[in-house]
Amino acid sequence: MPGETATKIGHALAKGLGIKLQYRDPLGPNADPVTRGESTFSSGTAETYVESEPTTAEFLAEHIPTPREVGLYFYNLFPFLKWITRYNWQWFLGDLIAGVTVGAVVVPQGMAYAKLADLPVQYGLYSSFMGVLIYWFFATSKDITIGVREKIKPVAVMSTLTGSIILEVQAKHPEIEAPVIASALAIISGAIITFVGLIRWGWIVDFIPLTAISAYMTGSAINIAAGQVPTMLGETAKFDTRAATYMVIINTLKYLPTTQIDAAMGLTALLMLYLIRGACNYGAKRYPHKSKIFFFISTLRTVFVILFYTMISAAVNLHRKDKPVFKLLGHVPRGFTAAGVPKIDTNIISAFSKNLPAAVIVMLIEHIAISKSFGRVNNYTIDPSQEMVAIGITNLLGPFLGAYPATGSFSRTAIKSKAGVRTPLAGLITAIVVLLAIYALPAVFYYIPNASLAGVIIHAVGDLITPPNTVYQFWRVSPLEVLIFFAGVLVTIFSTIENGIYTTICVSMFLLLWRLAKARGHFLGKVKVHSVVGDHLLDSDGKYGSMGTTQNVQQVSDSDSDSDAAYRNVFLPVNHHDGSNPDISVEHPYPGIFIYRFSEGFIYPNANHYTDYLVETIFRETRRTNLESYPRPGDRPWNNPGPRRGQKEEDRSHLPILRAVILDFSSVNNVDVTSIQNLIDVRNQLDMYAAPEPVQWHFAHINNRWTKRALASAGFGYPTPIPDSGFRRWKPIFSVAEIGGRSSAAAQAEQEHQVQSSKLKGDLEQGKGGQTTERERDGIELASESSSSAESDLQQQLTTSKAYNQGRRIALVQGINRPLFHVDLTSALQSAIADAQAIDAYRRKQAVEGAEQ
Repeated sequence: MPGETATKIGHALAKGLGIKLQYRDPLGPNADPVTRGESTFSSGTAETYVESEPTTAEFLAEHIPTPREVGLYFYNLFPFLKWITRYNWQWFLGDLIAGVTVGAVVVPQGMAYAKLADLPVQYGLYSSFMGVLIYWFFATSKDITIGVREKIKPVAVMSTLTGSIILEVQAKHPEIEAPVIASALAIISGAIITFVGLIRWGWIVDFIPLTAISAYMTGSAINIAAGQVPTMLGETAKFDTRAATYMVIINTLKYLPTTQIDAAMGLTALLMLYLIRGACNYGAKRYPHKSKIFFFISTLRTVFVILFYTMISAAVNLHRKDKPVFKLLGHVPRGFTAAGVPKIDTNIISAFSKNLPAAVIVMLIEHIAISKSFGRVNNYTIDPSQEMVAIGITNLLGPFLGAYPATGSFSRTAIKSKAGVRTPLAGLITAIVVLLAIYALPAVFYYIPNASLAGVIIHAVGDLITPPNTVYQFWRVSPLEVLIFFAGVLVTIFSTIENGIYTTICVSMFLLLWRLAKARGHFLGKVKVHSVVGDHLLDSDGKYGSMGTTQNVQQVSDSDSDSDAAYRNVFLPVNHHDGSNPDISVEHPYPGIFIYRFSEGFIYPNANHYTDYLVETIFRETRRTNLESYPRPGDRPWNNPGPRRGQKEEDRSHLPILRAVILDFSSVNNVDVTSIQNLIDVRNQLDMYAAPEPVQWHFAHINNRWTKRALASAGFGYPTPIPDSGFRRWKPIFSVAEIGGRSSAAAQAEQEHQVQSSKLKGDLEQGKGGQTTERERDGIELASESSSSAESDLQQQLTTSKAYNQGRRIALVQGINRPLFHVDLTSALQSAIADAQAIDAYRRKQAVEGAEQ
């Protein structure tokens, strides 16, 4: 057989290389089944289950796509195929209204933000057209509108960043034109984002937290608004409006005396925008039945203001083109004059390479965040990786018609959503509106006042400043992240937008690593609780009992039985750091047994921090098993020199010895070599501390098969043999469950149960253990009773157990080959206590026999 041949070859190679294939098994593969502990109860009564380890072949099978998955991958690259064949007139009506509405907003905003990028205004129209035309083919969001306006931080931010990059590159290479630089930036950043999306790494944006995004938005909004104020006021003094924000504000105030008549066009336009929005918001609240009308009026306020001031400008400057009263937008060419193959070379790329990470982050951060947000609001799910493909391809193809870096727009996305958009096809309608504007309205664009356009920009970015109430909510949730927020805002204001981005992301990543590395687990204690509904106790059958009577108080005080169905055990931190009532006494559940819960995973950054705290607490709250470990001062290690001369060593005889450690892995999904080696080192350290008694390691809530394999490979999951005692029968404590629930008491199941019971009874009468298979010879737990007493207990349990007298088939929940991996903390604690009591009984028996001899 090929499999057997491969196994033989593998074993031969392992032997030649000195690899120990069975080193995990502390008792050896050939141990007697009774010695190893598969009790008659577990193997003869319940359905035996041996948990297999995951293999490399399984790992590859899980991660290598099948032909069907490959086909689905390419099919999912074009999400419109899932809904386009069922497109209907009702969808079209919603898309038409939303598309036309957004198109009316896109045109003036596109031109406004092109000026932020230090590009002619027509390039803003080109970017808006290509964005909405291409995006819908690849989109998983019906609401997003791609354009030169960035989502939550308007494109204003993307445009401002593009403009800064253009100026920086032209300072070194003045011969390169601005549109060439912008096109190259769009293609390179688009290629990077497309690649990330194609490999389905959309999750990477989740590493950028909300506070970092908010800080970036706020700082960028202040930066953009400050840079537009001089244009809105018509100041004639020349100074760098792209300098640090604080310098722009200082210079704006310094040159206020140079303000021109442009201020009338800019300030009144800004005031009108806020008045219209305020009036519409008030009207929508006052007259809810007309809220839709007020919404459209508010949405189109930008269009109205631009048209109104363009009309005034045309009336004033119609015959004064050579010397207009105030600065105008100027000539806008008709059609796609910049269409062609973009020019890209190494000089251009190397010139803006250091700014490329910031550009990619800006293009992505808000797009994914806003698309997720509107998806949740409108009850659909977006695919972040596919959104990256959409925005990446948009920027790859856009420059062929003259577009520069584009991404989603928050304001236009909100408009589309409220306008009732039904599908991503609305982007195609918006593209038609923009196309008409490019060919039909250039003559009108000439008279748009620059000051009014600046007022539109300031109005748009003003909403991006995080309000104080939001910052206060951040403080309530996580004060440390508020420091990140202010750090990002201040760096953006006193330095650059790029540095603000890097600051917030780097500090956020540092905080993440700090929290991970400094994670500290909790020692848990067992507390018995009961449920109370009003003034009544609630028992396991859902029945009420009176609360507060003498009889019930006596029951509460006298009942220590874990089998009392009205009570249940919960595990709380002994230090009450979870906020539990400090009046409730929480102590370790058994002398020398510690339950330790990991809080944030268990991998190499925090492994030492976890185990250092574990060992420190154990050393503080227990004593060495052998109090005479150091009969002479010279036997002590240097790091534990003992008391000074003339002083007595602290009496620790009242402290318990270390018996077992129970690790709660409920928060641990994966482990690595470093964390496992750390556990091995701690196990060896504690074994020396507790010698000659063994320290048993129990694990609860392991949720990952590979984590189980890693722990088993290090020798965990199996009982530690007791030195100088030989192998003795173990007492397994396994969790079992019914295979088919209450309905499983079928005739066939009952018959099988009776056959098993008869066989079991015959084996017991003959003094034989239950028969086990070779695969079952792996797991086990210690027994304190002799073989005869164990059989007697077993027979009594079978007689009294309801689970086995109603014809129900049961099975082990977890594998019999890993007895110290438990389904919950309760079973882990029961097993640890049973082991501890069994060892005590065995030692007492040894002491009695030694005394008799």
